[in-house]
Amino acid sequence: MPTWELNPGRPALTRVPATADLAEACAWLRENEAALTAALHEHGTIFLRGLPVADSADVAAVRDVLIPEPTPYREKATPRSDFGNGVFSSTDLPPAQSIRMHNENSYTLTFPGRLLFACLTAPGTGGATPTADVRKVLAALPDHLAERGRASGWTLTRTYSDYLSLGWRTAFGTEERADVERYCRENGIAWEWQPDGNLRTSQLRSATIHHPHTGEEVWFNHLAFWNEWSLDPDIREAMVEEFGPDGLPFNTGFGDGEPLSREDVDALNAAYDAATVREPWQAGDVMLVDNVLCAHGRDPFSGERKIAVAMGRPVDLQDCRPTVHPSTAVPA
Repeated sequence: MPTWELNPGRPALTRVPATADLAEACAWLRENEAALTAALHEHGTIFLRGLPVADSADVAAVRDVLIPEPTPYREKATPRSDFGNGVFSSTDLPPAQSIRMHNENSYTLTFPGRLLFACLTAPGTGGATPTADVRKVLAALPDHLAERGRASGWTLTRTYSDYLSLGWRTAFGTEERADVERYCRENGIAWEWQPDGNLRTSQLRSATIHHPHTGEEVWFNHLAFWNEWSLDPDIREAMVEEFGPDGLPFNTGFGDGEPLSREDVDALNAAYDAATVREPWQAGDVMLVDNVLCAHGRDPFSGERKIAVAMGRPVDLQDCRPTVHPSTAVPA
């Protein structure tokens, strides 16, 4: 049975017993899967240190034990590298850029229930993958924001572009407009083709859901992550001036149609910050995240950093008792 180190500001961590090889390590994971799942439901994130994980094939072997049913990356939003074996890079964004807290694919109707991160090369400095328990985030929110989210949900508007974000061909994995329209129609997304050939979409989603197994209510969305007020002030000013408020690559709002204020977004981000824990990466570390219970992000870093990720155990939104029915934010 694993024993857990519980330290303030850090995720629950267990040191895996020394094993002769990866096969023996995977056998230990299988034997302790029930205990690992119980710890995951309690803490939201668990860190496994001491596994003999050195390359993407090793990550795939561990993934096949812990999250055997894969979940595809839908409505792609950031660039990733394919390491093979169904394993990808976490996110290919510049090292100096931090990534705010978010639940993976919170805007899709089916999303991964578990995320697996594995450190193949530890960064020189920084570069942790922090997580935040969204049960605690919801509890820390000002009452008026929590209730507004429950009552109205949240909206996401995206403008796909090869220059500012991902183009629609990459995001949807197709060259055909008809395929995009079919996906949007089936997934409650409004779409509009722009004169320049780019795509703009909008959708309404629930801001709070309930964990399908524990029943706990959580704050599950990209509301703060993609809101214009989370941008660097100079970048926001330049982008709004260049493209207008409706032309930003991403923007969010509450489902009642009222925009968020800077103070609203600051309060949301403060709740994430208060719930955040992090563990510096060491080569071979594996971090398992319950994607419904925890948001994750990335700290800036220097030096080489190679973090592999795999997603699985898909969850259907309707199994999570959303408080707002998913739909298009505006008529398609």
